Amino acid sequence: MSQQTSVLPAPDGTIRRAGPIDVSLLVLVAIIWASAFIAIKIAVPHTGPLWLAAIRVTIGALVLAPYALWRGLVLPDTAKVWGLVVAMAMLNVAVPFFLISWAGLTIDAGMLALLMGTGPLMALVGSHLFTVDDKINALKLIAVALGFSGVIVLVGGATIGGLGGAHIVAQLATLAASLCYSTSGLLVRRIDIPPTRMAFLALCVGAALLIPLAALVDGVPTAMPSGSAIWALVYLGAFPTGLAYVMRYQLIRAIGFSTFALSIYMIPAFGVLLGVLILDEEPQPKMLIALGLIMAGLFFARAGSGAAIAHPARKRPS
Repeated sequence: MSQQTSVLPAPDGTIRRAGPIDVSLLVLVAIIWASAFIAIKIAVPHTGPLWLAAIRVTIGALVLAPYALWRGLVLPDTAKVWGLVVAMAMLNVAVPFFLISWAGLTIDAGMLALLMGTGPLMALVGSHLFTVDDKINALKLIAVALGFSGVIVLVGGATIGGLGGAHIVAQLATLAASLCYSTSGLLVRRIDIPPTRMAFLALCVGAALLIPLAALVDGVPTAMPSGSAIWALVYLGAFPTGLAYVMRYQLIRAIGFSTFALSIYMIPAFGVLLGVLILDEEPQPKMLIALGLIMAGLFFARAGSGAAIAHPARKRPS
């Protein structure tokens, strides 16, 4: 396949320029992750944030298990690689899930979106410092600026004015979660395990960490959630956790984390849009303006992402 249609990295393992399929998958990942907020809103009153995170990653691991077992597990072969997998699972699953759930108890969704919007900037700096093929350039800076402007348009000036203040600890926790995601994205390319099986391992490690923590802090649940909450949990585990995490790892390897991270900007915009479509929330014109700015940022990110590869990409296992 050509670099315009493949979602695979270059034969030498370096990243390549994002093609139309890559951009389409970035949008799809953002929509799936945005839908997670609706599922969380339905389920969290019945489970609490810790058990929700634990159940979410467990279901995600169960969804990926048949494929991972069918293809054959690829386990780390050294203590160093095991350490990278555990670190990636903690930074990509366990720690940010908890921090965001905890912060969401005291700060609103707009503040969460604004602070999580720092992630692509962190990814841009981290990729520049710790990779050889994902460096900062003018087009990527424009992309980050446009995306962050879209988030600001969406959440409004009042949210910016609320930075600091009484809930500074919750805000710092959200920034820490964003830093966790950015750091874990840089670790993905250091782990030579096929994406689906790496996602399975990460979710298994996340479940092993979160289930005992939830039982210790909140106790073992004694009541069965409602039918709607169960369906929300199944959806949350299968799609925003299982499927989307596989897509995340594959795209990071193919087009680099600094480009992939721009999908973070689309999440609040699509979250508001889905709220209008599914929860009958009132539509707002600024939503379309924000989405336009974010999509313009993706255009510049694609232009500034990894160098185009002329020869066919080698197929990697999934």
